[in-house]
Amino acid sequence: MEKEVLNYVVEKANELKDAATCSAEAKEAAVKWLDAVGTDQEAAETEKFIAELEEDIMPVDGLIGFAESEAGAAVFGADTAKNVAAHARDIKAKGAKYCDCPACAACEAILEKKELLLK
Repeated sequence: MEKEVLNYVVEKANELKDAATCSAEAKEAAVKWLDAVGTDQEAAETEKFIAELEEDIMPVDGLIGFAESEAGAAVFGADTAKNVAAHARDIKAKGAKYCDCPACAACEAILEKKELLLK
């Protein structure tokens, strides 16, 4: 993997693990991948990391559906859920495919480099 790509993904993995919106599973995968960089475990951890990111990234339609649900209102609070749904509809109209929270933004940035990571 090119050093420039590796440095970029390391930066985004650190952003991911430090994001308040990051799931425990994604954080653990990021930490394990970061620890494996430069070792004989890097390739295996890269595959696990990518799989976790693909599982955790929230499609914008999923965010809208969740924010508009009773579960979304319970998690965010009714007013915030309405704002989250409105924001998600707005970013979708502008072409977003995924949630733009810090964790999802980091996931998306890393997944854009997926083919280069899996070489």
